[in-house]
Amino acid sequence: MRKMVGIPAPFVLLMRLMVGVWRKLEAVAHTLPYDAAVMGDFSLPAARLASVATPTLAIHGGKTDARLQKAVRAVAKAVPGAQLSTLKGQTHNVKPEALSTAVVEFFAAEHALRSDPEARRCGS
Repeated sequence: MRKMVGIPAPFVLLMRLMVGVWRKLEAVAHTLPYDAAVMGDFSLPAARLASVATPTLAIHGGKTDARLQKAVRAVAKAVPGAQLSTLKGQTHNVKPEALSTAVVEFFAAEHALRSDPEARRCGS
């Protein structure tokens, strides 16, 4: 936790005291080496993201850690035409209802644009 995620030692101790939270963290701890392997040096692959041609919605919670918000903004900036959405009141562990609403609205807007090519040309 300290090395991979950068959490200060006192916070790790406090987290261990929150049995329910710690149990959930332990359950996914085995995935961290895979995350590290996929992410390499954790730099943003901007050139690769610039080649994405699929409509993209980059989402973060309004209460998400600032580092993760910054990463989502960078992805939205790097992907051509990507939309950025902040889910107010949400943390990194977004509630399904908040996420589904944002995704449905995104797909509905994309569908409307695809149904009316004139709207895409006009930017509306």
